[in-house]
Amino acid sequence: MAEQIGRLDHIGIAVHSIARARTFFEETLGARFRFIKTSRDGSFRFAVFDLHEFTIELIEPATEDSFLTKYLEKRGEGVHHLTVQTPDLKRKVAGLEEKGLRVVDKHLDGPDFIEAFISPKSACGVLFQLAETCPPLDNEPYWQDEQDT
Repeated sequence: MAEQIGRLDHIGIAVHSIARARTFFEETLGARFRFIKTSRDGSFRFAVFDLHEFTIELIEPATEDSFLTKYLEKRGEGVHHLTVQTPDLKRKVAGLEEKGLRVVDKHLDGPDFIEAFISPKSACGVLFQLAETCPPLDNEPYWQDEQDT
């Protein structure tokens, strides 16, 4: 049996509008809103909710050329990725590639956060974000602060 790759951290859901989706998550599911932030490159915003002991991240495009704009045009709203906290990520990425899995968008040289994604083509149609030393989703100054929406 293979070594476990890590621990599920959160689910990312792509939406056109966090404000519109927030109503559903709070009023229908009873999720507790924690905060909203903007990515360092300014291309997307994300809002984080707690649902019992699980974290949900809603992500919306912040620019017309954001990867999320293209994603939403092609696939519509829905589950975008599952994030797995992955210790020793560089070694595990090398092992995945040796097995022939397609690992994309590798950012393995950050001082406080490294990540890579297993392509949905290699993972039963699911995009897996593998992250090591993932900054808490509310970590400053890693993410830009936003006003509560």
